[in-house]
Amino acid sequence: MAKYKMTLSYDGTDFGGWQIQPKRATIQETLQQAFHTLLKKQVFVTGSGRTDAGVHASGQVAHFSIEEALEPNFLIAALNGNLPHAIRIKSIEKAPETFHARYSAKKKIYHYHLHLDPVSCPFRRRFTHHVRYPFNQALLEEALPLFCGTHDFTAFANEANTGAAANDPVKTLYSIEAISQEGGLRLEFEGSGFLYKMVRNIVGTLLEVAREKISLDAIPELFAKRDRRLTPPPAPAQGLFLMQVDYPE
Repeated sequence: MAKYKMTLSYDGTDFGGWQIQPKRATIQETLQQAFHTLLKKQVFVTGSGRTDAGVHASGQVAHFSIEEALEPNFLIAALNGNLPHAIRIKSIEKAPETFHARYSAKKKIYHYHLHLDPVSCPFRRRFTHHVRYPFNQALLEEALPLFCGTHDFTAFANEANTGAAANDPVKTLYSIEAISQEGGLRLEFEGSGFLYKMVRNIVGTLLEVAREKISLDAIPELFAKRDRRLTPPPAPAQGLFLMQVDYPE
């Protein structure tokens, strides 16, 4: 068996997320169907994480194993020819047998895009969250350091009692930066790992801070109470992009 590392990008608007699920097209299922069309056999594709419905990726990483040692450029062209235009494989390279797209990852970078102009942009509506209320950007930026560092992020994780959130809810956020861009703001998250919907839940809280609905003093209390029910709803999915997954050299 030969193992390969694959980097891909996708517009997640019309997909039910990464992970296979009933009655909805997903990224994982669509990739596996493309492999089946090409190789006439089942190939299981494992991603670095399960982006949820409507979330996009510029640098998702996955791995797969196949019996034949195929030339990567051939695989890229053949698979892209069998995939919808919303999914594109950017690179494929041979990987050591010990490589695992999820468990070998050391760092991830997510971006969340906010459109702050009064009038929404039709060309960005699939990829940004349009903020329609008064927005105190200075207050939002003041809140960013409160989320950085090593914390128990249970309060900001959906399904906090199952999976990774139940086993290891402590993650390290190395930085969150607010970058001005045309029409709005981009929040850049860099961390050791992220729990299910953690970025969207943090952004949802930051939006309430910017609306002056939540005080800065309330954020440490949310961490301490470890109760997802006490934190605001998540920010909409369409603004979120998985940008990069880093691995040891």
